[in-house]
Amino acid sequence: MPKSSPTPAEAATTPRRSRVLIADDNEPNRELLEAYLADVDCEIATAVDGADTLAQVAAFHPDVILLDVMMPKLSGFEVCQRLKDDPATSPIMILMVTALGELGDIERAVEAGTDDFLSKPVNRVELVKRVENMLKLRHVSDELERLRQYIRTMDDDRPPR
Repeated sequence: MPKSSPTPAEAATTPRRSRVLIADDNEPNRELLEAYLADVDCEIATAVDGADTLAQVAAFHPDVILLDVMMPKLSGFEVCQRLKDDPATSPIMILMVTALGELGDIERAVEAGTDDFLSKPVNRVELVKRVENMLKLRHVSDELERLRQYIRTMDDDRPPR
């Protein structure tokens, strides 16, 4: 017997599949990162520069972004700063993936709001574990926010004393 579609109530409580956006101007790097994440239960989209990354964020609504620093149009630093400055996109977890390794670059990434960073060349196991952990953290944060909203509605429905 075919499985029926979920009811609207079930659809509202069923979590959507995790989403990861890979933003890198170098096609072989994008392909490698995508291959590394093949066993992670998530949807993957890609972006080719900083401006494309912002457009993909608006269209794809990722949970995690793997963000290259050195990209055309807008650098990873600029993209990160814009996303973290916007309340609508600030909860997105950002993992900067960069060949830059100087202390000043790391400080600049932290100042821009990155949640974590990896140096190239990327180790597959390290990348997968960090992405999985970031996805878990994002989902726990989302659940906490849902519970806060629920408590607020309960408080609003309570009669005054």
